[in-house]
Amino acid sequence: MTAGVLTEPTEPVTGRWIAALSTAVLGFWIVVVTPIQVLLPLQIERIDAGGKETSLAWVTAAAAVASILAAPVTGALSDRTTSRLGRRRPWIIGGALVAAVALAVQSAQATVLGVALCWVIAQAAQNTLFSGLSAMVPDRVPVAQRGLVSAFLGLATPVGLVLGVLLVTQVVSGQTAGYLLLAGLLLVCTVPFVLSTPDEPLPAAEAEPFVLKRFLAGFKIDLRKYPDFGWAAVSRLAIQLANSIATLYLLYFLRDDVKLDDPAGGVFVLTIIYTAGILLTSVVAGRLSDRSGKRKVFVITSSCVIALAMLVLAIGHNWVAAMVAAGILGLGYGVYAAIDNALITQVLPVAKERAKDLGVINIANTASQAFAPLVAGAVIALVSSYTVLYLIAGVIALAGAVLVRPIKGVR
Repeated sequence: MTAGVLTEPTEPVTGRWIAALSTAVLGFWIVVVTPIQVLLPLQIERIDAGGKETSLAWVTAAAAVASILAAPVTGALSDRTTSRLGRRRPWIIGGALVAAVALAVQSAQATVLGVALCWVIAQAAQNTLFSGLSAMVPDRVPVAQRGLVSAFLGLATPVGLVLGVLLVTQVVSGQTAGYLLLAGLLLVCTVPFVLSTPDEPLPAAEAEPFVLKRFLAGFKIDLRKYPDFGWAAVSRLAIQLANSIATLYLLYFLRDDVKLDDPAGGVFVLTIIYTAGILLTSVVAGRLSDRSGKRKVFVITSSCVIALAMLVLAIGHNWVAAMVAAGILGLGYGVYAAIDNALITQVLPVAKERAKDLGVINIANTASQAFAPLVAGAVIALVSSYTVLYLIAGVIALAGAVLVRPIKGVR
């Protein structure tokens, strides 16, 4: 049993398992990205129309800070969990339930503070759920299959965004119905994976006694000993920050700069185009990476393509340019999402602490959500220029390409 828990997996996972995990990750992304893209901006605009940009920035930043704390802490706790349900399932179940309740309560909020509190709890719970789901990959997927699995998991982000935006703009109407529908979908997507996948518990003999000082010390990772881990983390932070900046104020960009009559509908159209680009590249890139054994060249190339999309947004403030940029961004991000996750699982320091280390490196995702509103909000407040904003995002994406090059343990 210990070997199955703490050693590198060698038995390939089945298509059914990949589908179940992908569906659970899809549920996670639906409730993360849909509120940020549509429900939160509209809800905050109704509450504080004059200061909507600043209010949205502070709400998303506060929630991102909560996510930064939740992911590694709950990941570390799941690494030590000896429950008969397994190490990951208790945290997946708990995170899904708390997030669903928080979203339901958020639907009734009429103040910025109320929205912020609910979204902070929801984001913390969502990242608790995700820390368990993401740890399942190094727990159960062989290295030679991780590019393919990561590609399917990467598809969950844009598909979740398309599905979520479609549901809250075209299928149901109103703030309350939108949040309640997302809460229900999260549970529907997560439960099948929890019920169908095996999750071996950590043997009691392998569990370390909980000592707070030792537990906190475990979050300090020696980057001199594991430099690849550090380079992968900062590279991910840069690329995800660029992507977050590009999408955070998209609705406001279409409304205030492009002067689109239906900005919410515009967001949906751009999301469809973005998703089509990802579908074209993600699985193909994952297969090619697995066959070649190379990861870095795919991440570097995709980061440059993402930077190109930012340049198009910066110089073309019209609907056609926005559609072209969405397509380019999808092509680049499809490759990036497929390969970066596989690369990350190959630079984790210690097998016994996979969920904690993934939680630490996934801080790059949540930190990007914290920094993006601060960067974007500051740029809009100081110079009121989406050109400057998207040029900054492009430079950050290129920095991500440069930062992945020093990684030596992965080709």
